[in-house]
This record gives sequence, C-alpha cells and structure tokens, in this order.
Amino acid sequence: MGHKTTILERNTAPLLHDQGAGIVFGGHSLELLERYNRCQRQVAVRSERRQYLDKEGNIVHTVDADQNMSSWDLTYFLLRANYDGITSPYCDDVPPPDPHHGISVHLHDRTVTVVVEDGDGVCVSWKCTSDPSRTGTLTANRLIGADGPSSFIRSLFTSSVERKYAGYCALRGTVVEHEVSTETHSTFANRFTFYHGPGIQILAYLIPGLHGTVEPGQRLINFVYYTNFPEDSPELNEILTDRNGRRHHITMPPGLIDPSAWKHQQDIARERLPPQFAEVVCKAKRPFVQAVTDVLSPANEFLGGKVVLIGDALAGFRPHTVASTSQAAFDAMNYADYVAGKVGRDEWVRQTMGYARFIQKRGVDMGERSQHQRLSLQEYIRDRDEASVPIRHEEFPEWATAV
Repeated sequence: MGHKTTILERNTAPLLHDQGAGIVFGGHSLELLERYNRCQRQVAVRSERRQYLDKEGNIVHTVDADQNMSSWDLTYFLLRANYDGITSPYCDDVPPPDPHHGISVHLHDRTVTVVVEDGDGVCVSWKCTSDPSRTGTLTANRLIGADGPSSFIRSLFTSSVERKYAGYCALRGTVVEHEVSTETHSTFANRFTFYHGPGIQILAYLIPGLHGTVEPGQRLINFVYYTNFPEDSPELNEILTDRNGRRHHITMPPGLIDPSAWKHQQDIARERLPPQFAEVVCKAKRPFVQAVTDVLSPANEFLGGKVVLIGDALAGFRPHTVASTSQAAFDAMNYADYVAGKVGRDEWVRQTMGYARFIQKRGVDMGERSQHQRLSLQEYIRDRDEASVPIRHEEFPEWATAV
C-alpha cells in the first residue's frame, strides 16, 4: 500500500521458532495469503472430513468437509518472508521487494511502555526487553495494537478490561505421524477428529512438519486436549508450574512442562481417552499448556482512530471457535481496505466489532457446553457444524455490530 511500517516485537529473539501449535486455516486466513503471500509453496495440509470417536475409538459420526490445516511456524515464516525478506527453510525462494510496497522494518527486543497523542499521530516509547536501561521512541500516524489477548496497548485505553480464566486448559502437542501405530495414523490422516467426554474434549489433525514439510510420513499429528482445572486448585498449580519450579500464569511454553506433571496427565489420558488419542498424548515430546481465557475490548479504536486494536488484542476467542487466526486476517484486511478508502469508517468498525463480539460469544457458549454441561454427542456436533460455517456467510446480529 506504499506505507512505511515498523513492527516492535517484544520477544528478545530476532526470529521465533518451535511454537508448537497447529492452525485451522479459515477462509480469511487463506484469503490473506492469496492477497499477500508471494512464496511459491504449499501452505497447508488438507483435511477431507470431520469425524467423532467413542471411548473405545470407534468412528461414530462423520461429516464430509474440506478444511486446511497449517502450523504456527510455517505461517510465521511465510509472513516474515513477505514482510521483511527473511529467508528460511520454510521459504527459500523469498520474493524480491514489491516496488509498490512501502519500507518494512522489524525490530525485536522492543517492549512498548508509553503511547501519547502527538499532533496528527502518536509517539510510542519503548524499552529493550532484555535491557530495560535501553530506551527509545518512535512517531507514527497510526499505532496498530496486535499484541495478543494480554494486550498492553489495550490496557492503556481500557484499564478495566481483564483477561479472565475460564476454568479449564488446553493441553497441546504434536507427534510425527510415522511415530504412531498404523491404526492411530489411519484414524487421523487427512481427518479432523474429535472426542467428547465428561469435562473433556480432544481433537486432532495433521499439520506441516519440520520446516513446513507436507511430505507424507513427516507431517505432524497436532492435538488439543481440553480438560478442567478449577481456579486456584492444586491440579492447576501442578500443570502450570514448570520443571524449574516457576508458576506460569497462562501459558506453559513447549519444553518446560514438569515431567512428573505431564506423566500425571498421560496416566489420566490412558484412562479417559480413546486409545488413538491417548497414544498421541503419551508420545508428544514437547507438550505445552494454555489456560483458556476470555477477553473483549469495548472498542477497536482510540484517540480518534490513531490507535487501533486487531486480532487477539481486540477479542481473545476460546480455541473451540478455531477462528483466532481468521480474525487476525479479517481485521488486517478490513483495516487495509479502510485505509485504502475501499470501505468507510462506520462499516469498518461495524464489521470488525461484529466479528469480535459474535465469535467471542460463540466461543464462550461452546466452551461452557463442552466443559461444564453433560450433553448428547449430537449437541456437540451441532455446535461444531455451526462454528464451521464460513464467516463470510454469517449475518452478524444487531447487538454485535452496534457502535
């Protein structure tokens, strides 16, 4: 679009690796890559149907449905290749700079500390994450807060908004597909598979493997295992206290989980899950944990539009919606269209806030039904079918789009 952009990344590493998460690519995620990705490679693994297992591992329900599954690592390196020309094993054919694009700058090890209005724009103060004695400032016409569900940018303007724990966690991990039994592999290959039990839900699907490979045999089986941990309970403290004794608040990163705590969860998995799911939970080498939370900003712009929130910074969805990546893509494209004059301000705000409010509520409803209510499998299937309707086909209700 011809604008100069600077990303301030608070992480101390210049590149992020091994984040360990799978992504269900919704329509807006694919649309964003169609618009902006110039790397010539396959970006996802195709799933041909959704299916549900019973406790014994039998398939009891199927729905033909094409979906695209990718990984956090591959998506990240594709975006970096296109944004600031980073070459990696994920994308070694980095496209040359587009002369119609503006200057792109990526600065890691920068934590924003203050944002103040400055004439027609804002002045942003930062400190080095690794050395707080090093500080600096940047001026900009617009500041886009894309700093996640615990957004510092959001907190500067909506201090009363809190990220609240929902009473359960997502235990996550991956296993290389050739490391599982033939039966387990045949269950998960090119399938989006679910199991519901009392107070638990687990799902799994294939994603690209090391360096984004989509070679059969080298892909990863990615699982997300929701299980209840009451707030302040010994069980929650156990799963969020790492091998060094540090208690994490929301996320236990890959590789840090206490072996005895994970052994406890493996034993529970063998008892409570279908054998195929228990196998992948027990074979995961670098599991991680995410406490499920809720957060929603009352607005997506501040200081007369000089500060904007997008993605998780605006609304943190429960992962049942499989919509967080699509939300970020939708918000980014919607804002780009607004800046380019393709949509008016009111329409931009209505669409962005409508998406945020509607899907955030859907996630809360799905999570509460899945984790805290004893329903029939058909009820859970209906929830999943509704959540799988492409957002472009949704008609947001008036309460969601009201400005």
